[in-house]
Amino acid sequence: MSGTKETIETPLADNADKPTGEKKAFDEFDFGAAEKKAVVDTSLSSKIPREVGVLAIIVSFCVLAALTASLPSTKPYTESEAGLAEINAGDTAWILSASALVLIMTPGLAFFYGGMVGKKNVISTIFQSFATMGLVSVLWVLIGFSLAFGDDANGSGILGDPKTFGMFKDVGADPDPNLAGTIPLVIFAMFQLMFALITPVLVAGAVAERVNFSSWLLFVFCWHLVVYCPLVHITWHPDGILRDWGYLDFAGGLVVEMASGYAALSCAHFLGPRKAHSSAANIPLIMIGCGLLWFGWLGFNAGSALASGGLACQTFATTNTCASASMMTWIFMDYLRGKMSSAIGACNGVIVGLVTITPACGFVTVGGSMCIGIITCIICYVVGAFFNETTGIDDSLDVFTIHGLGGTCGVILTAVFSSLNVNPGGADGLVYGEGITLGKHLAVVVISIPCIMITTWGCCTVANFVIPFRVTEEQEQLGLDLSMHGETVADDNKNDKSV
Repeated sequence: MSGTKETIETPLADNADKPTGEKKAFDEFDFGAAEKKAVVDTSLSSKIPREVGVLAIIVSFCVLAALTASLPSTKPYTESEAGLAEINAGDTAWILSASALVLIMTPGLAFFYGGMVGKKNVISTIFQSFATMGLVSVLWVLIGFSLAFGDDANGSGILGDPKTFGMFKDVGADPDPNLAGTIPLVIFAMFQLMFALITPVLVAGAVAERVNFSSWLLFVFCWHLVVYCPLVHITWHPDGILRDWGYLDFAGGLVVEMASGYAALSCAHFLGPRKAHSSAANIPLIMIGCGLLWFGWLGFNAGSALASGGLACQTFATTNTCASASMMTWIFMDYLRGKMSSAIGACNGVIVGLVTITPACGFVTVGGSMCIGIITCIICYVVGAFFNETTGIDDSLDVFTIHGLGGTCGVILTAVFSSLNVNPGGADGLVYGEGITLGKHLAVVVISIPCIMITTWGCCTVANFVIPFRVTEEQEQLGLDLSMHGETVADDNKNDKSV
């Protein structure tokens, strides 16, 4: 059995019967001959890594489930504290709606990314997002929510106690006054899950068209527990070290945007550049994805108020205004460079605006949000114009320049434009005569970037040790749709054939 090869017929063989103009299975790759075959190595050595990786994930799930199931039940708060919490129907209805809005962002991002890659990688790119949703949802229930929002472990301010909410113990209809006093704890947990879902999916854009699907899932498993959950705890938990210190992050500038952006940079550097670059497969799909992201982001930011009052309305307004200002700035920058205004560019401008307002949305005025959108868009546009070529790092879909750099600008500008008149729970920023918050935010940026990149590199190393993180050159050339999943959008009439 060792060293044997198995030849598998693919739908590409049928291109021989087509007119000359239809012989190309993909826009970027001309197979040319009348019949093509994909060669898959079926030797024992090629099968072991994938089996070991899958086994490792299954065993890890089982161990986590067994550990959490055996833990004694713990109450997240005392009976006296429980009496202070009362469910508000309006707040609960809004957070339920906001959770659904945020959920739609991940399929929206899948469409956004799927339209940007080449035709032979559309399915794999979208499927990575959907598979990540399932994996992170299970992890969040098993232990992720407890690591993020459980009782502070050993007073460290860095990580939650896995015994607090493991397997969603005591996560039910009663509110927790320490986290969200007017809504059931279970809907708070589910709302926060939606943030956990989209963050690793953002990272996937940097490794598109060359990442091994099985290894990617293993990476997400590690990254969620090692990087994402601790960042949530230090930023949003009442005892988190950054929250105690006075760091302001309303909806995830550090937790979601900077974390995904700098993790993407680390992953792209780890994998190396693609062998060939592809043109966007479907621009209308990009625009649909952008629309869904814009729509869902309103719930992403406004829902972070955790109530249906005036702060949520203010956040709604700042989010939409910043996105609009950023889009128009991108279009104007294209005009200044003598370029035609493009749909892809406009969509990038929208996303930059949504990214950069995320940490600031609940602390700044509407006018301040417009300034943030314009400033950040100019910075991201200029850096993005030369980043990949200058550094040699192939960030496939510009995740770093949009989310990493955009999130960094948002974190810094939050401390410039924040106002106590908008949110008494925040602080005045630099334009209101207060510079301490800006110093704190700059310190957070300087410290967090290397921490995120180093821990992400470690997760890549672990995943790559178990299953190669990058596909082979032959698989990359064939396209991940066929080589990873046996499916293709190149010829819709042949999708019913098995590979």
